[in-house]
Amino acid sequence: MKLSRNTLAIAMLAALAAPAAHAEIAIDVIGGSEVSFEGLVQADYNDFSSDVANLNGDGHDGSDSDNELRRAELILKGKGPGNFEWVLGYDAKADKYLDANIKYKIGGNGNHYLQVGQYKQPNSMEELSSTKNNDFIAKASITNTFAVARRTGVAYGLGDSNWGVTASYFGRELTRNLAHGSGYGLRGTWAPISEKGNVLHLGLSYADYDTDADTLRLRARPMADLASVRLVDTGTMTDTDRVSTTGFEALWIRGPFKLQGEYMKSDVQRYRAGSSDFSGTGGYITGVWNVTGETWGYKGGVPTTSGPSDTAKGMWQVGLRYDTIDLDDGNVLGGQMDSVTAGVNYYWRSNFKFMLNYVKVDSERRNVEDNPSITEARVQFFW
Repeated sequence: MKLSRNTLAIAMLAALAAPAAHAEIAIDVIGGSEVSFEGLVQADYNDFSSDVANLNGDGHDGSDSDNELRRAELILKGKGPGNFEWVLGYDAKADKYLDANIKYKIGGNGNHYLQVGQYKQPNSMEELSSTKNNDFIAKASITNTFAVARRTGVAYGLGDSNWGVTASYFGRELTRNLAHGSGYGLRGTWAPISEKGNVLHLGLSYADYDTDADTLRLRARPMADLASVRLVDTGTMTDTDRVSTTGFEALWIRGPFKLQGEYMKSDVQRYRAGSSDFSGTGGYITGVWNVTGETWGYKGGVPTTSGPSDTAKGMWQVGLRYDTIDLDDGNVLGGQMDSVTAGVNYYWRSNFKFMLNYVKVDSERRNVEDNPSITEARVQFFW
């Protein structure tokens, strides 16, 4: 679904004029379960300053910008009966299921649980964080390229406020014709410092899974979700067996400041004579400052955003990210890409968020340099 510039402007004005709503709508108690309703709507605008490749998502029509309804998520949640929790989410924009699972809290402890259904796999701190509170409009290149997102499976988690271990066995994504390949994932986290406004977190994850039809293609957009071109791309590798990705993560929160980073190495096993195994690497580091003084929370091994302390004034954030990915290895020349993103976020009242990013990209693939820049904006409404 495409939005014209006028439609996007109207959506922004409507968001500004709308009254504040509660962050979660309680529906009823049904069968001993407290049922609530949540939602997330995002509209994005990208303005491209292309270098070599035309980044415009509408093709070679001469336009240097694109806009689109990015997400329209509708989520039902339930607490109970007893120690059970459940969630059923659907993205009407992407026409796919989100989290759809049942969790049993062993002994009533939210950090000790068994989970069945579709859920985000235990890898990538950024992927596990809530989408509505992403620091930047586009996720890091390693998150989009190497991380395993939602799959159906069974998970077991154990821990407390300072540490946690999660193990998962997973298969395909619930929505037909999306991600396939059975495998397993492990993630361990440790926070030697964990108190309000003062957190130090370290984490390690590992995911191993079978490739769909023994084919795999790794590629990344230039830090712009609406770009039609991937500047780094391995092409389709047709003799792949399994993929294993190791991730290292660190997080430091001190008052209104947050420093976060991840590094991933993805190893691809290939079996055809003359084909060597492939390894791709990448990482990012971000720094964010809550100008209005708020701090972050910490739960389940990921940072959480509480929102503005004064909803009428809102919460301002400024952030900077360095991102890198390398898909060159042996005879696979997928390319290398580095980028810097500067961003400003404004949370207004309890339900609105406005984001503005500027991205500068330096990439090279097969001895061809492509160094575009992109200006990005997002309007978000959530409840």
